[in-house]
Order: sequence, then structure tokens, then C-alpha cells
Amino acid sequence: MTSKVSLVKCGSYDSGLVYASVRKALDLLGGAGSFIRPGSLCLLKPNLLMAKAPECAITTHPEVVRAVIRILKEINCRVIVGDSPSVWGKYIEKVDQVYEETGIKKICLEEGAELVEFNKKRMRKDFPLISLLDECDYYINLPKFKTHGLTCLSGAIKNNFGLVPGTFKTELHKNYFEPGAFANILVDIYAEARPALTIVDGIIAMEGEGPGTSGKPRELGLLLVGADCVALDSAMAHIMGIKPKDVLTTRIAGERNLGQADLSMIDFVGEPLGSLSVEPFKIPLSSIKERKIPKPIANLARKLIRYYPCVEKDNCIQCAACVKACPKKVIRLENNRIVINYKGCIACFCCQEVCPNSAIKVKKSFVARLLGL
Repeated sequence: MTSKVSLVKCGSYDSGLVYASVRKALDLLGGAGSFIRPGSLCLLKPNLLMAKAPECAITTHPEVVRAVIRILKEINCRVIVGDSPSVWGKYIEKVDQVYEETGIKKICLEEGAELVEFNKKRMRKDFPLISLLDECDYYINLPKFKTHGLTCLSGAIKNNFGLVPGTFKTELHKNYFEPGAFANILVDIYAEARPALTIVDGIIAMEGEGPGTSGKPRELGLLLVGADCVALDSAMAHIMGIKPKDVLTTRIAGERNLGQADLSMIDFVGEPLGSLSVEPFKIPLSSIKERKIPKPIANLARKLIRYYPCVEKDNCIQCAACVKACPKKVIRLENNRIVINYKGCIACFCCQEVCPNSAIKVKKSFVARLLGL
């Protein structure tokens, strides 16, 4: 099975340039009509992790969303846009606040797209997904090119996690906290949702302790487009400087024949993948462990080689976002400081993901430090 991925350079978020670049990327794959039937009802799901401005590189840039809306409207499609921000649903930040701060609300008003909340669901085997998937003709996935502390990268497959509404995402983190188990549930969600088209915003990407405020924006100047999320994530991993199959979601999805994880079996059009030689991305510490430690050793030393969230007091604003987001409820605000009960911590790093002020850092166990991991 071969897959086709379009790689197109785009040097800024200038509205006209982004539109031209998205159109070029689609034309290289046969045009929007090759994926979407004219006159259809389309759901667009950007990555809207939290209420932060687009320049923070935490969320899909609104100009990418605008370009997709315009192209779909040119083939007479009706467009709906929405997301279920982060792991906590709408109980820490109002969804409307997220839409406002990320710039998505403004472009939807300007372009005549309907902006919705993901508040209706239909239960699948082990999780609910938004009922809009049943109501729309096509679902279009618009992820951000980012690193992720738990999954190594947050891209085409991971962005589908936002189709799980409300706080049920917290339940999935709690019930499937081992990296392999969580990767499997993400692949299950992808298998259920299967977007018709995915456009990855890598114009300004993120490296380091992503996917939230602890990550660092990085200029990449690239759009990645295709229908195969596994192939897209494989390309992302290669560009980051890691082996695609070292990303658990990519390997598992490839093994389940949900897409192509072998770079040699992917037809890249536009920019040759080999020409995109960049300095390797800084990868989250907690995801490095999964790649660097041989599995037999990791199984023996699992209790000794650990990574934990740690509060940087000077940055903490005592907002208690981490308290509300913790799946295991082992974080509390006490005497104006955040206290973590490490005995119950499952190292899901949801607290780091939701922190609005980059106050949650990664702490290594003594054995991890001793081994230089």
C-alpha cells in the first residue's frame, strides 16, 4: 500500500501566501475535489489546545483554517469549525474564550463558517465521539506540527483526540495511562474517525516540552497535506529527526494497516522529503525514555527510571488549572502553592499540557539522572 503526501513550503502566515500554499498542496494531490464532493457539509477540526494567541504556536493558525474554508466554499461546501479544547473539556476555560483568543472566531465570522461546540456525542466501543461526525459528509483534520510529552509528537493521529468531547478525555488518560495503552486508544479513535483530508500547520512548529506553554516555537515554513495520517506523522517524525516507528501511534497504526509508516512506500510530491534537512527538533524528556531504553531493561527498571511533573514556583500563578486537569486527582493547591502526591501520579503530564504559564517542568528520578536518560 502506497500513500501520497504533499509537502509545500510557506514562509509566513500572510493570508494570501497561506491560501496559495494550501491550494498548491491540494493541487499536487489532484485538487480539493479529489477528497471532497462539491456541495458537501464539511467539519474542520483545528488543534485549539488552550486560549493562547496564534503566535504562541500552540494552536493551528487561523490563517490556515481561513484558507481551507475559502477553498471549500469555492466548491460550494458548507463549513463547520470546532474543537473540544485540551483534556479538561470546558471546565477550566470557556470554549468561546478559546475560540476568541486563538483567532478562530474572527476568521469564521469573516468567512461565513459556522463555529460550534462539541457538546453532543455518540458512544463507540470504548469512548464517545462527537455526533457531528455522523451528521457531516466529510471530516477534515487540521493539526499543528508539535512535540508532545506523552506521545512524542502531536500531529495527524493525535489531533483526533479532540473529537472526544468534554472531560471523557480525562477518563481515557486515567484508564490508559501507560504509553502503549494510550497510543492504542488514540489509534482506535483514528480508526473510527478517519478524516477525509489532513492539513498539518508546520509554518511555525513547536519543539521541546510541547504541546503547551512549555514548548518552544520553531520556524519550519512547511505545510503537509494528505489523506493518510500515518504517512503524515511518519513524515513529521523524519523531519523532527526521529525514526517514524519510534512514535508509538505511528508504529501501531502501521501494524494495523491503517496507513503507511514506511517512508519508502510514501509518494512525496512538492518538496522532496530529503531536501527538508533541518536541525533535529528538541524532543520532550518524557518521550525520550521510550526510545532510548531497551525494552527488557525498561520493563525491569520501570519503577526506577521515572519522569514526573515538577512545579517551578517562580512561574506558578496558582490558577489551579493543573488541579482540575489531573486525571488521578493527586494535585492540590495548599497554602498558595501546588502540591503533587507522586505516589498516585501516572506521569500523563496533563498538568503540563494545561498550564497557562509554563510552570510545570519535567523531573527525573535518581536512576534516570544516573544513566543520563
